[in-house]
Amino acid sequence: LSVPAAAMETMVLRGLALALALPSLALENGLARTPPMGWMSWERFRCNVDCQADPRNCISEQLFFEMADRLAEDGWRELGYKYINIDDCWSAKQRDEAGQLVPDPKRFPSGIKALADYVHARGLKLGIYGDLGIFTCGGYPGTMLEHVKQDAQTFAAWGVDMLKLDGCYSTAEEQAKGYPEMARALNATGRPIVYSCSWPAYQGGLPPKVNYTILAEICNLWRNYDDIQDSWDSVLSIVDWFSTNQDVLQPAAGPGHWNDPDMLIIGNFGLSYEQSRSQMALWTVMAAPLLMSTDLRTISPSAKEILQNRLMIQINQDPLGIQGRRIVKEKSHIEVFLRPLSRAASALVFFSRRTDMPFRYTTSLAKLHFPEDAVYEVQDVYVGKIVGALKTADNFSVVINPSGVVMWYLRPMALPVQRQYVRQQAPGNGFHSTLL
Repeated sequence: LSVPAAAMETMVLRGLALALALPSLALENGLARTPPMGWMSWERFRCNVDCQADPRNCISEQLFFEMADRLAEDGWRELGYKYINIDDCWSAKQRDEAGQLVPDPKRFPSGIKALADYVHARGLKLGIYGDLGIFTCGGYPGTMLEHVKQDAQTFAAWGVDMLKLDGCYSTAEEQAKGYPEMARALNATGRPIVYSCSWPAYQGGLPPKVNYTILAEICNLWRNYDDIQDSWDSVLSIVDWFSTNQDVLQPAAGPGHWNDPDMLIIGNFGLSYEQSRSQMALWTVMAAPLLMSTDLRTISPSAKEILQNRLMIQINQDPLGIQGRRIVKEKSHIEVFLRPLSRAASALVFFSRRTDMPFRYTTSLAKLHFPEDAVYEVQDVYVGKIVGALKTADNFSVVINPSGVVMWYLRPMALPVQRQYVRQQAPGNGFHSTLL
């Protein structure tokens, strides 16, 4: 293929202009191609630093050693839960004489490097917390602009694999300088460090104050909205905000850059069994990071079963990385969410906001904008069983418990002519489709 000289010159000039425009922004560290999965301390353990009165639950190296053991030994790591993330309140109250952040000597006597080594030896990764400001939200030393490079180098030297950079005690101007500066500083260390930003959450989460095109070039994931609390009201407020603003938020997500609605609180105190299933399904369909914040040492079998659902995790980690959307909001307080997946598959979540009794919801794939004349194999994500084959035009009903979900995984068995599929029969499972 020959390209005319003038066209080639134009292409080169455009490429050069793009290269000159982007180096100050582009992260492109090749990380977080699917939403990060793991465990984070904040929601469950907060800023509990009283290790004398509460040694088992305070923010200390012992807590992180024990959670790393649980991830490695209880089946979490093999499912993709690989990050052990330290949140606020880990450091000493002052930087050292060289201006370097140091861990609290009583609560982290071995140091962060030793903790990282322990985590890495178990096939896991370590995350840490910083704050772009005078102080962290918990009142510990923050990262002022003059400390950005130094702190990035410190984290890299310790063997850190993810940085969450909060935004308490900083101005909008400092954030506009500091968040891109930290991206550059992390890249300059040569260590692959996933970069989680709280920047949009401090600017209201929406344009014009938040430019998601720029943000996706700076951060691997970002907090858009309020901190999650251990309550169903908190979960609903986050789902409402993300759904209301999905036209802005949904296009911003993709491999390497994710909206983060905050931690999974499944296994704590505030959610019922049905509500726990709902949070997991809704976070999955939103292509959210799956960062648990619960006590893995005492988690109930039912909470563990929800969090370790293999098909759910497969959907969350789908390589296309398309964030789902709410596509139906009924007067009956039933909502439907759809996430397109690779190989022309889809995930559907039927979500009930009702508080009275199980509700029978009837619809069809045609009403949910699926292609005409297609046939799908339907699998119930929580039950695990194949529901059956479903044509686009067929009406169907699902029974949804109050505050609960029914979640389906739909694989195409036959699609309209523009897409070609072969059908391969698997013993006992009906037909499975392979995209040609």
